[in-house]
Amino acid sequence: MAPAVPVAHLEKPVAPKKVFLKTYGCQMNVYDSQRMSDALSADGYVATETVEDADLVLINTCHIREKAAEKVYSQLGRLRKIKAERAEHGREMMIGVAGCVAQAEGREILRRAPVVDLVIGPQTYHRLPDALRKVRGGEKVVETEYAIEDKFEHLPQPRRNEIIGRGVTAFLTVQEGCDKFCTFCVVPYTRGSEVSRPVAQIVAEAEKLAEAGVRELTLLGQNVNAWHGEGPDGSEWGLGRLLFRLAEIPGLARLRYTTSHPRDMDDELIAAHRDLSAVMPYLHLPVQSGSDRILKAMNRRHTGADYLRLINRIRTVRPDIAMSGDFIVGFPGETEQDFEATLALVRQVRYAQAFSFKYSPRPGTPGADMADHVPEDVKDERLQRLQALLAEQLRDFTVGSVGKTMDLLIEKPGRQAGQRVGRSPWLQPVIVDEKAGEIGDIIQVRITKAGPASLFAEPV
Repeated sequence: MAPAVPVAHLEKPVAPKKVFLKTYGCQMNVYDSQRMSDALSADGYVATETVEDADLVLINTCHIREKAAEKVYSQLGRLRKIKAERAEHGREMMIGVAGCVAQAEGREILRRAPVVDLVIGPQTYHRLPDALRKVRGGEKVVETEYAIEDKFEHLPQPRRNEIIGRGVTAFLTVQEGCDKFCTFCVVPYTRGSEVSRPVAQIVAEAEKLAEAGVRELTLLGQNVNAWHGEGPDGSEWGLGRLLFRLAEIPGLARLRYTTSHPRDMDDELIAAHRDLSAVMPYLHLPVQSGSDRILKAMNRRHTGADYLRLINRIRTVRPDIAMSGDFIVGFPGETEQDFEATLALVRQVRYAQAFSFKYSPRPGTPGADMADHVPEDVKDERLQRLQALLAEQLRDFTVGSVGKTMDLLIEKPGRQAGQRVGRSPWLQPVIVDEKAGEIGDIIQVRITKAGPASLFAEPV
């Protein structure tokens, strides 16, 4: 009788590492989180929605508001307890802080929150897998030096199925940093000076997104219309010319860009709004204040009249354009007369959407050291008046859409059964019956009703 052949020991498959990634702040942070997710996916991580299940927790932070850093430390306190509970069961958890708070605070984060294993700034995400290997080797890692190499060249491209899972709209960062040095702003200190990606790199990423079903692309930059990238022939292109090139990509039906500075709206970019149907009639163009005295103190380098003339030029070539803006109330030295100038400018422009905030001093910015800070109760009262006016204009714009016929890009299922949600050319959420079309379709609809947060429509 032949001896029995021993059965080979079958090893249990190794469970994939799980990452929980929390994103705060602007669209650029959303894009950065997606690219970090791509880098981690290539390193064997899968996403989880449950922080307690995560082998790695990454917090991608924003530093634009005063209490941003304190919110991060508060969250790290909660994570410390979860990490300790996992350790009791022999399960490791690494914690990383990324983004602009990471860039601004650096090693201070490790000092105040020893539970953190990794601090990584916005310019060094491509080094994330190497940094994690160092952490697994027992190091505490801080990566906040501005990288000499181009991080976009080193970041892995997202896989097709990951792009598809993110939907039919996408962000694409084309420019980072800012050279304007507005006195209220931390961006030049957390994101560095202006850097523009080359045309070939942007087009290649846009083509990959379009091939995976993306229909609408939003170009991102801290000062996106300052983008000046190297063209295929070595010449320098501006954002307007880039939009013309992107409009040629099959499948890409809609183009947007944000955030812009009034001083960088040149003739070619305005012409793109006139000549390209793919460029949506919606423009976010922050002014911050209507007072020339405050604008000068903010180092905005334009006047209220400059801004209004620019709006008129844009509306002349694209009469249906909807304007969005940013406003800061209570900048140091702002008087009631200065604030009234802001209200007057708002009444002249008539915004479809706007974001307004009380001024909050950011450490290290010139504004923080200015005299004559406005009392909190005065800032509160002014902000309420401004927001009431902006809300009135938003309601007028929304109600004014009822009865209009427009194209609608269907983006996702609605909250209610049988509904789908899309976006109008003016970025308004619009609800239609699911039988109206499939996700990714662009259909013509008529707006039938305006709700408090969205429009309702029927196919034409």
